[in-house]
Amino acid sequence: MAKTLPLELIQKLPKTDLHVHLDGSLRLSTILDLAQRQRVELPADTEDGLRKAMNIGQNCGSLVEYLKAFDVTLRVMQTEDALSRIAFELAEDAAAENVRYMEVRYAPMLHTRRGLRLTNVVEAVLAGLRAAHDKYGIESNVIICGIRNVSAASSLEMAELAVAYKNRGVIGFDLAGAEYDHPAKHHRAAFQLVRDNNINVTIHAGEAYGPESIAQAIHVCGAHRIGHGCRLRENGDLLHYVNDHRIPLECCPSSNVQTGAIADLKSHPLKLYYNLGLRVTVNTDNRLVTDTTASKELWLCHTEMGFGLSDIKQIILAGFKSAFMPFHVKQAHLRRVSDELNTFVDESGPGTAI
Repeated sequence: MAKTLPLELIQKLPKTDLHVHLDGSLRLSTILDLAQRQRVELPADTEDGLRKAMNIGQNCGSLVEYLKAFDVTLRVMQTEDALSRIAFELAEDAAAENVRYMEVRYAPMLHTRRGLRLTNVVEAVLAGLRAAHDKYGIESNVIICGIRNVSAASSLEMAELAVAYKNRGVIGFDLAGAEYDHPAKHHRAAFQLVRDNNINVTIHAGEAYGPESIAQAIHVCGAHRIGHGCRLRENGDLLHYVNDHRIPLECCPSSNVQTGAIADLKSHPLKLYYNLGLRVTVNTDNRLVTDTTASKELWLCHTEMGFGLSDIKQIILAGFKSAFMPFHVKQAHLRRVSDELNTFVDESGPGTAI
């Protein structure tokens, strides 16, 4: 029998988190504190009450149900101070488990209910991430999101914002939100604008809809990475195209169970993708709503899917390879991280899967 690696070991490994939503990764204590300061009504006034009201860590059955938790978090994310604090705390929590590089995504248009300008929203988040970098050394960049189920015009506005902040902390553009019945091709103008400006593109696809959604993300919208991609295994030809072209998959295992995209962790396609040679990365998606960390997701890959330490190291390196950072910066990160990973050995004894 293989022995289980301790979570503490994985917490020590240098890591990335390339798929993490700002509005899904708050601390419960911060939501309560901000609500009190801002006089915002919440569905509960205790951490336990909020945990139940937001279905934190619970199976929601669908992506639409899962997204309802964001109605709560967005209520307290409408001021510059709140946004800076939440961004700082997210990076602080990530740094505490040795996440070295993080790409934080959110849709600025969802934070303007109290009259904030879109530019103020972006700059507040960047200020929080910079403060965390100064204190903890964690490097973070921003991916701006359009929302599938809002409008093509709003996505274009978000794309314009991404263009304005290119090389100023924003490194990519994404399309998030309810996937079913909201095809990415409706937002084609937004993707054309960011691609005309040589901005990186990642798209949520193949989570709540089939492989056609992934094909559209790649071939119509020009995605350089795919968010989730659970249903890629349903189309072998497309799967091998993704593999041959080294298009990374931003896998978020626990979140996929919570949204009903997969039945359970043991049946997650991540292991199949990895064995076939696809470039897979493991991410949190939403630290709060999914009740997880980057280390916990990798540890679940080990305990539920049979990944050994050497596999986990390869997935971590794939995270750095897939990051939206300049090539020479990426090379430097990979050299350092590879050397560091080599210092970690499996000491759990004979029979351990490595």
